[in-house]
Amino acid sequence: MALVSLLLLAALLPYLSHSASVNVEIVNGTVAKPHSRPYMVSVQANKNHMCGGFLVSPLFVMTAAHCWASLKETGVTAVIGAHDLNANDFDCIPVKEHYIHPNFTHGNNPSNDIMLLKLGRSAKNSKNAALISIPKITGDVNEGTLCSVAGWGRTRTNGTPSNVLLEAKIRVLSNNQCKAHWDYKNILCAGGLHQGFCMGDSGGPLVCNSIAVGIASFFDQNNCDTPKKPNGYTKISAFLPWIRGIIQGTK
Repeated sequence: MALVSLLLLAALLPYLSHSASVNVEIVNGTVAKPHSRPYMVSVQANKNHMCGGFLVSPLFVMTAAHCWASLKETGVTAVIGAHDLNANDFDCIPVKEHYIHPNFTHGNNPSNDIMLLKLGRSAKNSKNAALISIPKITGDVNEGTLCSVAGWGRTRTNGTPSNVLLEAKIRVLSNNQCKAHWDYKNILCAGGLHQGFCMGDSGGPLVCNSIAVGIASFFDQNNCDTPKKPNGYTKISAFLPWIRGIIQGTK
């Protein structure tokens, strides 16, 4: 399937802290229908999956900024249109440039965990690939909204990565509930207590109503199975001017 834009914006560490971990597989999820999430990207270093990501334009993949610490300056590729990473039916495109948000911080106060990867060539004609929309305006997702997360990470704390794409349905928490667990800026919380992401899923999208509203960023350290805290996602709508500037080449 040729790359199709889904309402693309026209104006468009592996370790964080003592309480949160990053580089996060899907817990208590199910195998996704092959190629049902054509925007999903496996961000790889020397052919090894490191993080998730998602296509927001034919030339740009959005992911988490902290993922760059696990990647290399050379040999970074975006695997487009994949379901089974052991198959050979996907497109591998070299990453030409990376753009980490200038205010990205990690450690005891993770924030602005967002990065754009510019591809070495357009993914427009990549098989089984399509773009996903991101928010057009700043705003919050309503508490209780049923969303989903997907990735190729671990299914349990001490498990192994999945070769096939897994997915899980999760609900968004209110801002007050989120702040009670993680008092960080520009984030939203969803899932994590029973279903969510784990090591290897960082950078993947939180999708609500077919729109990518968050980026998998951090979770309760060393406990994917029965975490006491919800998963934390970077709130995409808080970064729209920066995103537009990078994609449109004005920054």
